[in-house]
Parts: sequence; C-alpha cells; structure tokens
Amino acid sequence: MNFLRLKALLGAGCFSLALVGAAMHPAHAGGLERGGYDIDLLFDPAPFATEAEATFVMPDRKYKNALGPGGLNLGLGSTADGAEDYWVPRIGAKVQVVQGVDCMVDYSQPWGAHVAPGMWNGAVSNIETDIKSDNYAATCSYKMDAGKGQLRFIGGVFYQEVYGFKESLIALMPVVATGRVDLSSSGWGWRAGVAYEIPEIALRASLVYNSQVKLDNISGTLTTPRGPTGIYGENTSMPDSVELKLQSGIAPGWLAFGSIKWVNWSLLQSVAICPQGSQIIAACFTGSPVEVTSLDLMYRDGWTVSGGIGHKFNDQWSAAGQLSWDRGTSHGYGSQTDTWALGGGVAYTPKPNIEVRLAGAIGVMTSGHSGIVVGENGYAAGTDASYDFGNDLVTAISGGLKIKF
Repeated sequence: MNFLRLKALLGAGCFSLALVGAAMHPAHAGGLERGGYDIDLLFDPAPFATEAEATFVMPDRKYKNALGPGGLNLGLGSTADGAEDYWVPRIGAKVQVVQGVDCMVDYSQPWGAHVAPGMWNGAVSNIETDIKSDNYAATCSYKMDAGKGQLRFIGGVFYQEVYGFKESLIALMPVVATGRVDLSSSGWGWRAGVAYEIPEIALRASLVYNSQVKLDNISGTLTTPRGPTGIYGENTSMPDSVELKLQSGIAPGWLAFGSIKWVNWSLLQSVAICPQGSQIIAACFTGSPVEVTSLDLMYRDGWTVSGGIGHKFNDQWSAAGQLSWDRGTSHGYGSQTDTWALGGGVAYTPKPNIEVRLAGAIGVMTSGHSGIVVGENGYAAGTDASYDFGNDLVTAISGGLKIKF
C-alpha cells in the first residue's frame, strides 16, 4: 500500500466528512436539528485554517386529511404544507496555538424549525411556527504520541441563543382571531471528547459528547386581539448528544467513513407557557392552573447512522458519496418520521491552500399519522389537530470555501 498517497488523502478525508455532511445532515436531521454540532475543522493538519459554508434545504412535506379539535372539519382545508425551505450557515477558524495544541472558534445555527401551513383545519394547533438559534463556540484539543498514532483530548464551551414564535387560531366565532407567542432564551453548554489518529493511513476515530443547554430564562409575549401580555416558559433544555465518527484509508486514493449519533430529544415533551407574575399563584408546568398555552413536541430520542466513500482523483479533484438513516423523533404526534438520504459532493483545490466545495443530497421522509399522544405525566398532545402525510421528498445543496496556511 502506498502510505504516502494515503497520507495525502487525509485532506480529502476532512473534505468528505465536512462537505457531504454539510448537505446530508440538515436533509435528514430529526427533532429541531438543523446544522447540529461540527468540529471537524479542528482536525485539519494546517497551522491555520478557516472555512465558510452554507446549505439550502428544501423539504417537501405535505399534510392531508386534516381535522380540527375532536375530529371536526372546520372548513378551512384538509391539506397544507408541512415544512418550509431554509438556510444553514456555518463559519469557523482553527489555529495551532503551540505544537500539539489546536483551538477552533465557530458560529453555527444548530437548531431550528419553520412550518407555515396557514389557515387549515389544524390551525388551532398551528398557523406558523418559526424557531431559530445562534451558537458561538470555542473548542481546543491536545494531542500526544500513542503507539503508531496520536491520542487527542478535546474540550470546549458554547453559548447558545434560541428564539422564535408560534401563531395559531384561538377563536372562530363571532370572528376569526389568532394568537401569537414570541419567546427567546439562552444558555451555556460544554463538550468533551477523545480521538485517535494515524495520519499515514488517514485513520481517525473520535467520540464527542455535547452537553445539554439549560434554558431557564425563557420569556416573551403572548399577543391576542386584547393586546400583548408578558409570559415566561417552563424551564427546559436543548438536548445533549454523543457522536462517534470513524474514517480510514482503505486503498491508495480511497477513504471510507461513517458515524453514529444519539441526540436526547426526549427531553422536549411539552413546554408550558404562563403569564408573568403568576409564580405567586402556582408553578409553571404542563397542566398548571396558570398555564395559558404550551409548546408541544413530544419527541423521542434521535439516532442517525451514516457511511460513505471518498476518492481523491488527483491533487485538484476529490469526490465523496454517503448514505444516511435518521430515526424519526415523532411517534404518533408530529411529522418527524424516519428519513433516508443519499448525498454526494466534489472538492476542487486550485492551489494547495484553497479548497472549493459543492455537494447535494436527496432523501425520503417516510409516511405517517399525527394524532393524540399521551406523555408520561398523563398530558395528551394532539387533541387540537390530526392529519396524515405520505412519503415526501427532501433535497439539499451546499457550497463551501476553505483556506489554510
């Protein structure tokens, strides 16, 4: 085996995980996941590297056979769009501080959701929901010789802002009236991990844990025809996750890679929303006497498994392909079902320190039904709407630029 050529493939290995992953990940992510967490830039062997990428995702989820509360036909339409197109940006920079110590800073949007079905039979549940996030992270690693390769210890922190709104129908008679909830919150998280690398054969195995982000200061406004009211949300957290990634050269110019990820989405069941000042009467929780509404998700844990092959044709061109499966986080309420996705991409390196990337993905979001689901605390979500959905298409396209010295 030509070890020198495999060592040169290490750059293509970083490309295959970062580039194809950029398009694939949002195309099949469950729960509120969009960009998720990505620290692959930290492993770049260059003393300094920076990259920017953006992914445009086009889910074509359609609702049908929709009914309102109690299975009633409200006469507002039995079909609706179940997802909106969205962008996922990411930018980061990595530097070798001293020999063996690397640090990276990055900005990303790990979580989000945008659904705008409008005025349909399920409008009591949702007219439009738009959730966004901003994540600012710093991650460092220390590597040391261990056997034939290097052992790397990883640690970092991140600050996260989560915000958005939800509109729904609150009355039909005597006039149509809608309500809107605007909420925002923020919190800190941390990550820790370990990796083992043998650069000569492009081998890397990494295991990284990302902590929960506690959102204990959720606040905002509830707006109805009567005017705005200050509100706050029940304490909750964005989920923690564990991801195992593997890659290795398998032949001169060829690289195999894969990953398994678990995300603790079952943390998010129902988040109660209560008026400001109601704390003196009762605590804010789902079913509380002071609750005015709730954000129902009723998720189960998410699992994602992926694998692929990368090939370096010459010093300028590389390509990779990947197949992924994501276990849906919905189980009877919502439309986050299993998703299968196939992606591919190319990287062009006109100069040794510049890499241009382009990737795409296509997937199938499997069919299902959303209705009533009862949580562990006895709370029943889905009483305000029910609907079906078929096997729907999701596509994504991603572009990126990497510069290193």
